[in-house]
Amino acid sequence: MNLVITPYDPNDIPNEEEIPLPDPRFYEAVGGEEGFRKLIDDFYDRIVESDIAFFFPQEEEEIEKIKTHNGKYFAEISGGPKRYSEALGHVDQIKMHKPFSINEKHRDEWLGTWREVLEEHAKAIDPALVESYFRFLDQYSKLLVNRPRNARAFEDLAKA
Repeated sequence: MNLVITPYDPNDIPNEEEIPLPDPRFYEAVGGEEGFRKLIDDFYDRIVESDIAFFFPQEEEEIEKIKTHNGKYFAEISGGPKRYSEALGHVDQIKMHKPFSINEKHRDEWLGTWREVLEEHAKAIDPALVESYFRFLDQYSKLLVNRPRNARAFEDLAKA
């Protein structure tokens, strides 16, 4: 499996419309609703322990809400039921992430966590399907970086 985090180049950001969605067979390949829920649970359980945990609530009840909400989004883009868009319509993910100070380091940590989870959960899945999912995450995450490489998030500064 080749899950590569491509370098972030502020001069070479893809247009949102140019980024292909993951192969829609990924959702079923990972185990449908039950398998995808396990994937999302594992991802968020790890992310709240990561170097970017400060972006996420630490209360169990709140992180469960995020798992459910964001799980619908990730499942839908991967070929699962359209529960996210049916409930919310189109959500501008870039605008939604604007209030967060996201730099390249944060992107790399987020993608690295996804890579770990995918490598564990997707061992028996056609690598091309897993790579299509990760490629989407990799490219789309470039749109969410909104601070220069060396910029520190407010939460980072609070720890210093």
